[in-house]
Amino acid sequence: MRLRFKENAIPEMKENPLIYFDGKENKGKWKEIFGNDNEIYLEIGSGRGDFLIEIAKDNPDINFIGLEVNTNAFVVASRKIKENELTNVRGLIADAENLEGIFENEEISRIYLNFSTPWPKRRHHKRRLSHERFLNRYKNIIKDKAILELKTDNKELYEASVKYFEEFSMDIIEKDENISEEKSKYISEYERKFRNKNMPIYYIKARFNK
Repeated sequence: MRLRFKENAIPEMKENPLIYFDGKENKGKWKEIFGNDNEIYLEIGSGRGDFLIEIAKDNPDINFIGLEVNTNAFVVASRKIKENELTNVRGLIADAENLEGIFENEEISRIYLNFSTPWPKRRHHKRRLSHERFLNRYKNIIKDKAILELKTDNKELYEASVKYFEEFSMDIIEKDENISEEKSKYISEYERKFRNKNMPIYYIKARFNK
């Protein structure tokens, strides 16, 4: 889904003290930014922020960072973060390619990948956020035994991701080819759209072994 260009998206987000651009200056300082020693969970590809906001509301003792490269989408999330006065959420405008320049080793305790681009063409598979190329990046910023949770509407991406995780010596804790809404609990805007069309939602929960 192509989003209409929002001319004021970047200036608006720059006025929000909870939104960061690039983030490299914060490497190793994220707990200081949150002002506590709580665990930090990272959602990569937060879109308009529905998942991020709801999970943060229910878990005030966990810090959440929503990373998104698309400013047109994330300006909506930025507004929600501000309106809900969530002190345990920060937004980050950055590319997942640069994670190791943004986070120190063992800064992140959990990673969420919600409805990432499936990149169906073989030559583009390395762009998948569940691909080994990204798993190696995650391994350099997570704590040992950190959890990764993935949700997608794309069966091929789901099946490929199970394979990627197993080949990376991750433990598959749970996988579901049609996770219920009750079990899924926190619903992104994309998940809501797909559920309204009665499409299956594929889910994987896996654990890293550093």
